[in-house]
Amino acid sequence: MIRTTLLLLALFVGGARADCPPTPAPPSAAQAAAWAAHAPDRGPLWRITRDGRSSWLYGTLHLGKADWPYAGPALRRAWAETEVLAVELDPADLMPVLAARPPAATLPAPLARRMEAQAAKACLPPGVLAAFPPVLQLSTLTLLEARRDGFDAGFGQDMALMARARAEGRPVRALESAAEQLAALEPAEDELTDIVDGALTQLQRGQVRGPLRRLADAWARGDMQALADYPAWCQCADTPAERAWLTRLNDDRNGPLAERITALHAQGQRVLVAVGALHMGGPQALPRLLAERGFHVQAIVPAK
Repeated sequence: MIRTTLLLLALFVGGARADCPPTPAPPSAAQAAAWAAHAPDRGPLWRITRDGRSSWLYGTLHLGKADWPYAGPALRRAWAETEVLAVELDPADLMPVLAARPPAATLPAPLARRMEAQAAKACLPPGVLAAFPPVLQLSTLTLLEARRDGFDAGFGQDMALMARARAEGRPVRALESAAEQLAALEPAEDELTDIVDGALTQLQRGQVRGPLRRLADAWARGDMQALADYPAWCQCADTPAERAWLTRLNDDRNGPLAERITALHAQGQRVLVAVGALHMGGPQALPRLLAERGFHVQAIVPAK
């Protein structure tokens, strides 16, 4: 349940208890220099060419470890050969839309109590998540749990690329609006209880960290088969409601994403497109959809 709208870490208040998820420490100047100089390629990367011009498609992970934001040789080349960065969502667009939305769906009392208990376990202040949709509450708790293995949303590739683009004055284009992505995140009313119950059960049983580590490892190696098989092993698609929601959240967004990437490339600039790696596999894989739209798609990492 890791998705681009999981950027609520700005709300987090570090707890003093020893069992709180650890707050990530920034690297020293020496560490940062070493990581920047020796970063390997991580994550799948394609060159996409149409109309005599190449853009690049990068499958990202929306969280990472402290040394992961540093680009490897292939991603550095993609950056040098492009002029525009395209991402799923600009995080700056999210909070105003959340603030203007109607109140979040009310969970049944037993689920609400379980959610609050899990938030307390994660050392969040009481009620801090209550104003957000239930799926964003779950996503926030999942990311906090991931901190126990050294992962953090602040180390995700999307965030690193956006920070670099803004530091250099490079244009950043959002492929989706915050309203569109929030709509995709929300389960149907008759699915909500099932999805929240399943996710809370995973968190309470300590079953979240293993799939997250496996996902991160598959992404870092560019293992497209493991990424394509994610629904089979994530423990997040075990019921009809979970499978239907995951399909809407991932596959059903790929067609519109492919259309917007095509339109952006057609404007005449070379674009580095950074989209979650789970959109790159399965029957509606973005590389496949772009090939159907006339792009020559060449895998760069891992090389074919």
